[in-house]
Amino acid sequence: MPEVNDTDPAELLERAQHGDRQAREDLIGRFRPFILKSASRVSKRYLQEGVDDEYAIALLAFNEAIDHYAPEHGTAFLTFSDTVIHRRLIDYFRQQGRHPEIPISDLEREDDEGEPYNPLDQNAAEQAFAQEQEEQARRDEIAAFSQVLQDYGLSFSDLVRASPRHQDARRTAQEVARTLVSDQDLLARLRRDRKLPLKELAQRVSVSRKTLERQRTYIVALAILLSHDFPILSEYVP
Repeated sequence: MPEVNDTDPAELLERAQHGDRQAREDLIGRFRPFILKSASRVSKRYLQEGVDDEYAIALLAFNEAIDHYAPEHGTAFLTFSDTVIHRRLIDYFRQQGRHPEIPISDLEREDDEGEPYNPLDQNAAEQAFAQEQEEQARRDEIAAFSQVLQDYGLSFSDLVRASPRHQDARRTAQEVARTLVSDQDLLARLRRDRKLPLKELAQRVSVSRKTLERQRTYIVALAILLSHDFPILSEYVP
C-alpha cells in the first residue's frame, strides 16, 4: 500500500467523495498547511492549529469542499476549497460581530498560477456554467428522444397532438406505460414490432382496448422515454 505522500491528491479526493474515510483523513492531512495559510490570510493574522477557532472553521470548510467539489465546473480543487474557506470564515466573523463590512478588494484572491480573481465573480461564472451544462444536457436528450421517436414513426408533433387533455386520462396512460415497461415480454414486442401490443397489454391492465387504441401514441412515447436513458426528460413523468 503506497504512503500517503505518494498517493495522487486527485485519487484521494475521488476516494473520499465515495465514502473512503481514510482517504478523506489523508487528504486533509496532506493540505493542513494550505488550510492554515488560507485561514490566516482571511483572518489577517497568524493562526495556530488547535488554538484558534478560525482554523477549526477552515478545517470544516475544507471538509465541506471535499463533498461538494465537481471537476466538471472547470475550477481546481484548491481554488474551490480556498473559496469555501473564505466564505465560511466571513460568515463566522459576521456572526461574531467582526468585520461587518468586507471591502470588495479584500475578496480578491490568487488562483493556482498567481493570477488575481474575485470569488464572487467566479461563483456567478460557475453557476452560469452549470446552468449552461444542464440546458445543453436537456437539449441533447430531446434530440436523442426525437431520434428514437422517428424509429417508431413518431414525432414530437404527434406526441403533442396525442397527449390526453384530461389529467385522469394522462395518469391512466402513464400507468399503462409503466406496466408495459416493467413487463419484459411486452417491452420486447414493442421494440421488435415498433407498435403497441394491444391484445397482450389489454390483458394486463384494467383499461379497455378502445382506450388503449385512442392513447396508443402517447403510451408508446412514454414507454420509450421510461425504457431508455433519458433521466432529465423522465423527471417530467410523475
